[in-house]
Amino acid sequence: MTYLLLKFLHISAAAFFIGGVFFEVMILSHAARQLETGPREQLSRALGQRASQVMHWVVLVLYGAGLGLAWQYRAALHAPFASSFGTLLSLKILLALSILCHFLGVAYLLRTGRMTPARSRLIHVSVLVQMIAILFLAKGLFLLTW
Repeated sequence: MTYLLLKFLHISAAAFFIGGVFFEVMILSHAARQLETGPREQLSRALGQRASQVMHWVVLVLYGAGLGLAWQYRAALHAPFASSFGTLLSLKILLALSILCHFLGVAYLLRTGRMTPARSRLIHVSVLVQMIAILFLAKGLFLLTW
């Protein structure tokens, strides 16, 4: 039962996180360009405040459940190159840690006032690409063998 709950929480939080980043990169960023500077900055501030309130919890659940699931697969992670499952899971975890580093980097850039629109866009696109790779790896865990 614990495994099922962890899996549900992990997949749900991943869907929320990926959906939020997808929406921001593919829809919102393009639509915001049509707004005048004042309304665009106002929208950006309002969305940023709301996103930080929600996404902190989503990330906490995502990574917390992920740690719980990793514990379930600790034998495969002990020797990651001994099986295709262990290798793919290790790659998935490395990408997840990279995304976490991006998330921490965004917090740092925002607190120091060094976040620019270009940096924000680059970080969002990088995170989205890594998330897509994680989705592929997550599905491949149970389908790919060598």
